[in-house]
Amino acid sequence: MGFKRYQLYPRVIDDLKKRSTIGIIFYLTTACIVMFTDKYYIRHPQFSNPFLFTLSGVCLARLVHLSFAQWAQPKFNKFNNNIFILSVALTALIWGIGFAKFMIQDGELSSTLLMTMCTIGLCAGGVVAFIPDLRLSISFNFFTLMPAIGIMVFYQMNMPLVMSLSIFFIYLCFISHRGNREYWDALENEYLLEEKSKVLEEMSRVDDLTKLYNKRYFDETLCFEWNRAVRYQTSISIIICDIDRFKQINDKYGHLAGDKYLKAIGMLLKNVFKRQTDITARYGGDEFIVLMPNTSLEDAGRLSEMIRVKTQELHLEYEGQTIKTTMSLGTASCVPDQKTKPQSLIMEADKALYQSKTSRRNQVIEDK
Repeated sequence: MGFKRYQLYPRVIDDLKKRSTIGIIFYLTTACIVMFTDKYYIRHPQFSNPFLFTLSGVCLARLVHLSFAQWAQPKFNKFNNNIFILSVALTALIWGIGFAKFMIQDGELSSTLLMTMCTIGLCAGGVVAFIPDLRLSISFNFFTLMPAIGIMVFYQMNMPLVMSLSIFFIYLCFISHRGNREYWDALENEYLLEEKSKVLEEMSRVDDLTKLYNKRYFDETLCFEWNRAVRYQTSISIIICDIDRFKQINDKYGHLAGDKYLKAIGMLLKNVFKRQTDITARYGGDEFIVLMPNTSLEDAGRLSEMIRVKTQELHLEYEGQTIKTTMSLGTASCVPDQKTKPQSLIMEADKALYQSKTSRRNQVIEDK
């Protein structure tokens, strides 16, 4: 569980930032409503000016930081996330201090009631906005409500309201805890579903035995690389490999031995074709195929010869017996155009393979 949460936390931070952006506008709008309704601002300029200025400054800084953080390098993510969390807490604290000031003012019943209603709404909205991070959600409401609760307790003022705000805070903590648990359950279920989908997608394109790509994925990739080669007029090469006398291995040593030999060949091919752009696949039975974008016939032939030699040198031990054979290969290359189809290159490589198999095997034939 902990590992998953750590892995998903960057996504959660992004979610928190999106959720809290609208709250920044809400802060400023609500503050203006409270200050300018019933001419409160005119009666208390010494409090109103610093409150509005400080709140506006922090909100503006948060907006600037959110925009800047989108373009910051990944190595600054942790630093930017800490700034974001601190800015949320600071905004809540400024509002909480302003709310506390309203609670101890005399003769401002209308403005105090309006400020109380807005603060309650702000706290409820904060629970929804910051519910992905339980600590942030609780801290936000703590900084928003506790200054007023504390100062009213200190002056023994309006204790019923103190009790009501305290119960409201406890209720918000309960809602935050429950909502956070539901949020993470949903997020982890989504994560597991995505991971399962990736595994299924990987399984759908990988051969179970050799762990190379399968024929379907090879054909899809060939179409993509073919179109790209047509667009940029680059060469594309294909190698088709066929194990010589593989049926004799199955007949003499059994199919389990044959499967083990196919796995060994699959590992051998992986070790030779290491480029990310090279696609090595089991094309059926004991036949393998390699797609090499942006590769000349000369380079493809050199790698084919390397495969042939390594296969000849392969001595597989199985139940006290040594299994060895050779491989025939056909290679073809071209710079495709819009008139030709991808399968034409496979046919040329297959034709070269046929020549290799029907002459003396254990050789590389290049289609000229």
